[in-house]
Amino acid sequence: MSVARKILSNTFIQVSGKIMAALLSVIVVKFITNFLSVDGYGQYVSVYEFLAFFGILADLGLFTISVREIARDESKADFILGNTITMRTLLAFGAMLLAILIVFIIPQYQGTYIPVGVAVASISVFFSILSGTVSSILQVNLKMQYPTIGLLGSKIISLGYVAYIIFFAFSSPSPTAFYQLLWAGVIGNTFMLGFTWFYAAKYAKIKFLFDFTYWKDTLWKALPYGFALVLNMIYFRIDSILLLLLKNPTEVGLYGVPMKILDILSVIPVYLMNSVLPTLTIRLKTDLAAACRIIQHAFDFLLAMAMPILVGVQVLAYPLIFIISSPEFLSRLDEGFYGSDIALRILVMAMTFAFLSSVFIFTLIAIGYQGKLLFISLTGALFNIISNFFVIPVWGFRGAAFTSVLSELIILICSFLMLNHYLKIQLRLKGPLKIVFSAAFMGVIIWVLREPSYHIMQNFNILVLIPLGGIIYGGMLWITGVINKDILRLLKNPS
Repeated sequence: MSVARKILSNTFIQVSGKIMAALLSVIVVKFITNFLSVDGYGQYVSVYEFLAFFGILADLGLFTISVREIARDESKADFILGNTITMRTLLAFGAMLLAILIVFIIPQYQGTYIPVGVAVASISVFFSILSGTVSSILQVNLKMQYPTIGLLGSKIISLGYVAYIIFFAFSSPSPTAFYQLLWAGVIGNTFMLGFTWFYAAKYAKIKFLFDFTYWKDTLWKALPYGFALVLNMIYFRIDSILLLLLKNPTEVGLYGVPMKILDILSVIPVYLMNSVLPTLTIRLKTDLAAACRIIQHAFDFLLAMAMPILVGVQVLAYPLIFIISSPEFLSRLDEGFYGSDIALRILVMAMTFAFLSSVFIFTLIAIGYQGKLLFISLTGALFNIISNFFVIPVWGFRGAAFTSVLSELIILICSFLMLNHYLKIQLRLKGPLKIVFSAAFMGVIIWVLREPSYHIMQNFNILVLIPLGGIIYGGMLWITGVINKDILRLLKNPS
């Protein structure tokens, strides 16, 4: 199998799996938002947003650095993986313990479900981190179908348990019901860890190793990128925390529904670039022209993924939120009430910028300049935090959403300029312009059909409009030449 085919196949498997997992997650959100109040869902979201800060401390960039190092010397795969597992396990345990200790002393969280909820959900996050660590060996071998299956299995199990809690075990919300909804994630991630571990063991010996010299060297390499990840998490997650501290759980709940959607979509660039990273690292040393082609293809691919989402959400945000949540979360502009659909329209712009910046960020890592990411991430984090303190008290989640857009735009511009300083690249605009045109054409057609289809199907018209939009967009990509026979051949014959 060619390198291009392996990367495309590996990414296609992960993205396809993530789409299926996203559908399952949407059902979970639908169940929970109809069971809990907006305030209750806001507390549910706050549990995971709080843990997200500490979860990133358990990584510190070790996953990405380990993938890069294994790609450089596959003979050391067992050694690298064993030490990485040990480091991440200890970091994960320490981070989750720290999260539990801190959450119980925050005054604003007292009298809510959040402290105990964090203690329960920390187990789920711990298992998820370990699963991600073990999957690094499968990532290097481009065998990510196994973690993808594990992810789908975990979502199915979690969905089943959530359905049991809501439809059979409890007739109305209660503290016990709230915590049981969090236990659903623990049960699902337990399966995912076991499944991923089983298949990863077929490609490398998984054991805990304690080479402290290697730890010191690896942590030194990973810390710049790790700190950048922490800063990224701050400007990506701080919105929800500040909304709770400066406003109320209802604002967090309204903001949380679109954030859940974007959380699902945000893994697409990570999956692609983690698949590209081993090959890109090698090509940057041996064939610069080939490396530039990889960067161009990655940029085009992520733009092609982001644009239909951006355009489609602008047209269909209201019925989309209706489908995945409850009427409580929808805007009632005649009453001056702004709902989750408004937040989604704004935040999807931030997602688009994040998709594109990931290409430049991962390329900086591939050439060994991950330390430069600190400046970029610090700039974005400072802007986000300072801006939110001004805009959230006045505009609530709308202000937080616009701040996220500007923060991601700053990251995109800075990462491109930084990469271009060290590696002169010239992105061709012919393909991207065709992609933008194709998405715009799709958006116009869907906008024209939205009103007449609403009279027939109400908000359920998106069940027709989304697939139709996908067909129109795919057709336009074919007509404009973005998709060609070579790409289709790679998809049809991934082995």
